[in-house]
Amino acid sequence: MDRILLVGCGGFVGAVLRYLVSVALGTSLYATLVVNVVGCLLIGFLGGLAEERQYLSPQLRLFLFVGILGGFTTFSSVAYETAQILRTGQVPAALVHIGLQLLLGIPAVFVGYWAAR
Repeated sequence: MDRILLVGCGGFVGAVLRYLVSVALGTSLYATLVVNVVGCLLIGFLGGLAEERQYLSPQLRLFLFVGILGGFTTFSSVAYETAQILRTGQVPAALVHIGLQLLLGIPAVFVGYWAAR
């Protein structure tokens, strides 16, 4: 239950931050780009602190990575996972990971839209 609360509270913070960025930038397409790039920068920095310096406890990582950054942008999670795959030298696996995210995600939006009609 503690993990669920950590993720839920972090998700609330992340979602509010995303909304505030969108309001500040006028809910344009650039707002999404800014959110995604900032989220990627933050997850890379925090991931480096967690892995290289062991600064973050597992609970704090859950709150920050899954909660706040997950609520802020899930793209940062995709980018982080892809970077982790690349760090192990598995370039083909990373390309498949990225490709599947796009090749399945975008059509899924259209299928969902179609289903709603």
